[in-house]
Amino acid sequence: MSDSTRGTPANIAPATGKLAIFTPGLGAVATTFIAGVERVRRGLSVPIGSLTQMATIRLGKRTDNRSPLIKEFVPLAGLDDIVFGAWDPIPDDAYTAATKAGVLTKDDLEPVADFLKGIKPMPAVFESRYVTRITGATNVKTGATKRDLAEQLRADMRNFMAANGATRGAMVWTGSTETYIKAGPQHQTIEAFEKAMDENDDSIAPSMLYAYAAIMEGVAYCNGAPNLSADFPALVDLANKRGVVISGKDFKTGQTWMKTVIAPGMKARMLGLEGWYSTNILGNRDGEVLDDPASFKTKEESKLSVLHTILQPDKYPELYKDFSHVVRINYYPPRGDNKEGWDNIDIKGWLGYPMQIKVNFLCRDSILAAPLVLDLALFSDFAQRAGMKGIQEWLSFYYKAPTTAAGLQPEHDLFIQQTKLKNTLRHLMGEDQITHLGLEYYQ
Repeated sequence: MSDSTRGTPANIAPATGKLAIFTPGLGAVATTFIAGVERVRRGLSVPIGSLTQMATIRLGKRTDNRSPLIKEFVPLAGLDDIVFGAWDPIPDDAYTAATKAGVLTKDDLEPVADFLKGIKPMPAVFESRYVTRITGATNVKTGATKRDLAEQLRADMRNFMAANGATRGAMVWTGSTETYIKAGPQHQTIEAFEKAMDENDDSIAPSMLYAYAAIMEGVAYCNGAPNLSADFPALVDLANKRGVVISGKDFKTGQTWMKTVIAPGMKARMLGLEGWYSTNILGNRDGEVLDDPASFKTKEESKLSVLHTILQPDKYPELYKDFSHVVRINYYPPRGDNKEGWDNIDIKGWLGYPMQIKVNFLCRDSILAAPLVLDLALFSDFAQRAGMKGIQEWLSFYYKAPTTAAGLQPEHDLFIQQTKLKNTLRHLMGEDQITHLGLEYYQ
């Protein structure tokens, strides 16, 4: 297509000033993310795993040879303009927390130790009833009501941004998985939600207070855990009214990421599925938290939804009706942050003959999650500067449980998600959508 058919670029506000990236939680994921960004800023490491820093985006025809880096095409905040703020119930600074997490080696941490020691967590909103396996929680806010605690979080953000010259903010939940909560009447309207906060209702978990505080302060909110956090009518409506970007929940890192790669391939070839058994061993704080059945229930709901949505058993009953899907997570301290996922996949092919796929993924949980924190914060900030608000389904690429408009089935196929993400960037920048039709080369 010619340049004359391109759309009109969005009116995108410039990324002036600093971008504050707030992380509720200063554990393995957050410290790995922060240390990694600082190493990249000092030229000590390469940001492997980050689309915003390393991926290209094709523009126009294949023969045009226009494939700039995303960060050169889209006016994202630069890494040098990021400042880090965090809350954690454990008072360790980022260096101490990173050392205890055991993800990065001493050789990687020492060159940025001075920087990490300067990042100290603000007192957190924390209640052990929502995350039962965390001990040593002494760095905790107190308040008469949950609304009071949310107002303290808002003040923290305002004060931090003023002190650090930040003009914009993005919050990415990197805390532990909370106990399972279903949306109820308290979550339907902002009036009901605020009343529930005033009454210290048990249905209002700490992560919801962070989400509420972020939205009220105009700070984009991304949820890296499967908690019910911002994905209910009251906060979705609030985000739309206040012009704030929110997106999905539960980082798509290890086993579920592999499912969103393998399952679309099976479906594309119309191969059947009899059963998919998944088990994980994990020894970090997240594994300990998920050893609690109430927290595991939250994670299980997020993990189980992926296959059914991709495979569509209602449309392909001969291939996928009533397949068995089992997910287990086992806390095994010696493994630390190095999670191991085993998958046994029983498939069927021509004439119903059985076959199997075995996957043994020895991954590093926080290493896979850290670049997702960076991308989500940068893309969310960009979207908000482009005038977008509310649910950002185009960021589903990063989540096990994408958030969508009410009544809309989420898309879990990783490759469709990637196309949606890049086409959204093209759309906002006034470039043609890429359909991959390609008939113009042959007609």
